[in-house]
This record gives sequence, structure tokens and C-alpha cells, in this order.
Amino acid sequence: MTSKAEFNAEEWQTVVEGPVLAGLRVVAASRGGTIRESLAVSKVYAAARQKQDDSELLDALVASPPAVDAHQVRERGGDIATVSSDRLREALRLLGEKATPEEVEEYKAFVVEVARTAAEAHKEGGFIGIGGKPISEEEQAALDEIETVLG
Repeated sequence: MTSKAEFNAEEWQTVVEGPVLAGLRVVAASRGGTIRESLAVSKVYAAARQKQDDSELLDALVASPPAVDAHQVRERGGDIATVSSDRLREALRLLGEKATPEEVEEYKAFVVEVARTAAEAHKEGGFIGIGGKPISEEEQAALDEIETVLG
């Protein structure tokens, strides 16, 4: 089993940022329901914390406060799509070097869960929630991009 101790601070920050950036990528794709979507992401983390999986790595990930370095996003042009893809690729590279294949798959599943939960938290279109889509086309495109990056 892989532990947080196997990563230096910068590497661990990259791993921790991956799911959060994926969620932000989906939230930024369609401008409706940002608060609701953000709350949904925090609920995924809270549920994962209570679950206490068999994965020491995933347990440490959800116990780490999810944060994003806004300065780094601005440095890279402020494009959340590019930054999230780059950081996810880097996180996967690091995990590929240090984690078991099962832990890498658990990480990928958690990233998708965070992103999908953000997408489904707010109906898009319609009138006061009636007739809207659970996931907008823009959000689905963002989910597809995230899944492509994750392989």
C-alpha cells in the first residue's frame, strides 16, 4: 500500500489537486449552479472520509484539504481546462511511479466521481429546474475530456 509519506510536498499537492481541478473544470464548463456544484463536491469528500476505504492513499487524499493554487492557474493563462488536464496527467505520472495499479484505478474513479457529482448537482436549462438536463452539453464535454486524460 502506498502512503502519503512516499510523496514530497509538491508531489502530494499535485495528487490532491487532481480531483478538485476536475470538479472545477466541470463547474466552469457551464455557468449555472456553481454553489450547488461546489457543495456537491465537498459532500463527495465528506462521504469518502467516512467510508475509510482499504486504500491508505485514498484515505490520505480525502483527509487532505482540497485546495487549488490560484496563482498557478493564473500563471498558466487562467484556463482551467488546460491546467486541470496538465495537473491530472502529472498526478497520474506520479501515481504510476509510486502507487499500485489498483490505487491508480481508485484515484481515477474518485476523480470521475468528483467531476460527475459536480455535473449532476444542478440541472441545466429549463425553468426553475423543470425540463432541464441533468448534465449540460458543456459539462458532458468536460467529463469526456477528463475521462480521456484519465485513460
